Amino acid sequence: MSVIPNNIKFLRKQFGFTQETFAEALDINRPSVGAYEEGRADPRLNTLSRMAELFKVSVDELINDDLTNENHVPKQNVRVLAVTVDDADEEHIQLVPTKAAAGYTNGYADPEYLTDLPKFNLPVLPKSGTYRAFEIQGDSMLPIVSGSIVVGKYAEQLSDISNGKTYVLVTKSEGVVYKRVFNYIDEKGKLYLVSDNRSFDAYELDPREVLEVWEAKAFISLEFPDPNAANELSMDQLADMIGNLRSDVEKLKSGN
Repeated sequence: MSVIPNNIKFLRKQFGFTQETFAEALDINRPSVGAYEEGRADPRLNTLSRMAELFKVSVDELINDDLTNENHVPKQNVRVLAVTVDDADEEHIQLVPTKAAAGYTNGYADPEYLTDLPKFNLPVLPKSGTYRAFEIQGDSMLPIVSGSIVVGKYAEQLSDISNGKTYVLVTKSEGVVYKRVFNYIDEKGKLYLVSDNRSFDAYELDPREVLEVWEAKAFISLEFPDPNAANELSMDQLADMIGNLRSDVEKLKSGN
């Protein structure tokens, strides 16, 4: 049985479209949307492509995967990475300041939007990647203080996330977050986000929430870290935390 009708109906509601507004976005008539969702007609390929672009999934996922399944994991976290370059054809590092973070979740794939962001270059970074910089707020990642700028290297897929490393995640519901990430997608279908400041609780994140992943490679700050005030994780604490997370996953898998 085709999964396309249920996928279209589910994603349309997830994105807040009525059948009428969805039809307008696709430049088709409303009865066609009803026919697709009831399985009375199949969308043409160009219509499927527009749907996939609108829903930020691939056409392959739309026609083959059950996207209504809460355990479904996207094949990759983003489809198109927009960049800008200088006169020498070198990629800029775009800076996403705090005041632009909310808009970034909508404009991250738009080259025109990126052109309006501040940009700079760091010659010390390897040329083998694409980088973006994000201003962070709050003290959840002490000793990196609020207002610091974290430079991240683009990660193409969620599977590129290595347990215990720090990442900037661009998410649908929480915007831009900077955390230490643990990848338990295969075991539980979730990512775990952990703060280096232990007064903040770790929490789960549905991988379908993730739009972009940037592995932290450098940070820029006007304040030097204060080791006396930091709650930075030691290697022993990190090992204990990983052990506890694995134990929780095993309990969930066994049903206890």
